[in-house]
Amino acid sequence: MTDTITAEDAHLWLEEVDGADAMAWVRDRNAETVAALTGDARFAELRDEIRTVLDADDRIPTIAWHGERVYNLWKDATHPRGLLRRTTLEDYRNAEPAWETVLDLDALAAAEDENWVWQGATYLRRGDLAGDHRALISLSRGGADAAVVREFDLDTGQFVADGFTLPEAKSDVSWITIDEIFVGTDTGPGSMTSSGYPRQVRRWRRGTPVHEAPVVFEGTADDVSVRASSDPSAAGERALIRRSLDFFHAERHLLADGTLTKLDVPDDAGVDVHRDWLLIRVRTDWSVGGATHPAGSLLIVDLAAFLAGSRDLTTLFTPDPHTSLSYSDWTRDGLVLVLLADVQSRLELLRHVDGAWQRTVLGAELGQTDVWDTNADTDEQYLLLSSGFTLPPTLRHGVLGGDPPTVLKQGPSYFPADGLTTRQFFATSADGTQVPYFVVGDPTAGPGPTLLSGYGGFEVSRVPSYNSIIGRGWLARGGTYVVANIRGGGEYGPQWHRSALRENRPRAYEDFSAVAADLVERGITTRAQLGIEGGSNGGLLMGVMLTRYPDLFGAIVCAVPLLDMRRYHLLLAGASWMAEYGDPDDADDWAYLRLFSPYQNVRSGVPYPPTLITTSTRDDRVHPGHARKMVARLREHGHDVSYYENIEGGHGGAADNAQLAFKWALAFEFLWRTLAPPR
Repeated sequence: MTDTITAEDAHLWLEEVDGADAMAWVRDRNAETVAALTGDARFAELRDEIRTVLDADDRIPTIAWHGERVYNLWKDATHPRGLLRRTTLEDYRNAEPAWETVLDLDALAAAEDENWVWQGATYLRRGDLAGDHRALISLSRGGADAAVVREFDLDTGQFVADGFTLPEAKSDVSWITIDEIFVGTDTGPGSMTSSGYPRQVRRWRRGTPVHEAPVVFEGTADDVSVRASSDPSAAGERALIRRSLDFFHAERHLLADGTLTKLDVPDDAGVDVHRDWLLIRVRTDWSVGGATHPAGSLLIVDLAAFLAGSRDLTTLFTPDPHTSLSYSDWTRDGLVLVLLADVQSRLELLRHVDGAWQRTVLGAELGQTDVWDTNADTDEQYLLLSSGFTLPPTLRHGVLGGDPPTVLKQGPSYFPADGLTTRQFFATSADGTQVPYFVVGDPTAGPGPTLLSGYGGFEVSRVPSYNSIIGRGWLARGGTYVVANIRGGGEYGPQWHRSALRENRPRAYEDFSAVAADLVERGITTRAQLGIEGGSNGGLLMGVMLTRYPDLFGAIVCAVPLLDMRRYHLLLAGASWMAEYGDPDDADDWAYLRLFSPYQNVRSGVPYPPTLITTSTRDDRVHPGHARKMVARLREHGHDVSYYENIEGGHGGAADNAQLAFKWALAFEFLWRTLAPPR
């Protein structure tokens, strides 16, 4: 096998994101794909149906607490960029809440002649901070990760004149008080890591230049990032500083009363500080205080006692072979744990009463459930969002220690679910591991067009949820939808993730291929009718399936993908993922990376399934050069590949609902034509 070394990469010019030649190539490929896929009535129907559900007025307006009110970012046909609005929880219970508009993103974009895309807000959580309502709002041009930050007054609905403002960068901000914030941003040479994230934390006082703000912590250029999170439960007097050594390992330092204290916890553990507590989620076995806590455990200890040397840790959760902790969320004095038992959710509500943690279990009666928000600053309220593949979302409200949660809002159905069931099966991977997967469709139908999705990386779990796009574009038209819970994800805790790290990466690919084969063996589909789709790390999965297992599939959709594993660490945020994949500049790491890197493994004379690859020019996380170069190489070797690059959209691939509907309609039209051609 001959490696493709950077100097020999004939398509390197396509990495020049806005280069004239590269963009001319993009426009030509886009024109080919649009001409080929958008001319039929079915494409227009798919696009319009998807746009209808994305813009539907009867969707649940999901909310988050800030102070005494709840906030919602609403997008529809009239407000494609979004409308930030608010109301009270009591008014929200009404069928038609009286929303108060806080910020109209479309009006702002028009007034400033900028393609603003909402990237989020960091709210000044009030506590005893004189009742000021402020937010640091992040806006990106075209949906990129890099954003401008501007201080906004939530009471007047105006940006603050001479307020905290940062130019476009991958910044990180956290309120301390009304007049001070922690900030990490690009202030010149030495301020950012090689991954493109902040290397320094500064304490920035209102009215002073950010580059003159004192540095309170600094990492190295080879770190992934450094960030500070002010603890609102300590009234701005305490912060947790995270120095990310790589994607999964970090030093944690507590900054209190001007003193930095490094926390004596494993560098791969998850750590959180809230009120009097230190919460530790263990990712590898940890022996401390005369006990060994297995990977995946959740531990808690009094923070002051821990800093004084105590290691008297209380175990809140211990995993078993079938059950893992997905995440936890604080209320003011309690915790909500979200567990996965064979990828089915279970919630445990924990309250500290009379020196002990009391537990209430919420199980299958809620369906697949996530904690949507808590009101951790002030009380024990929480919001739960439940849904399933065919079960529309339900938003519930509860109070820790009170009655069972009650329904706030019930979402409507956007596709007919009669006759559809959700089944769970297990495929046997190459090493004998049992790999779960969900099948959604008509169990009485014979083999038919099936869409298999997967991710398998970064400890991200794929759980059942209601997807109106898949419902309208695939299930409602007779297709079967499958989600594979392959290794590399977090469905069974940290070990499930670690088992597909670095040189073990092929385990994830063996898992996915095993699911594909199992679907055919069970008679759910045939090879010619089996399509697959994935994005980002899932796009890498698609690239490996294309080049390593092409005989298993009838069509592949590969979105915002990572594909050139020889150069990924040199492109945008790629260096931050070396703990997941390995270092291509290390001979030992490249020895295994070269075996599955899709770009380096394209071959002539091997029948590949038809493939659609999509990305975004404005994706500043996974470089669009991955997708461009892969398409050029596939074409060079005579393979059937289509390409579409959205000029906007960032890593999500779309900046608004119209673009999202267009992108998905392209994918569905491609899949239906390929997997179910007219007879």
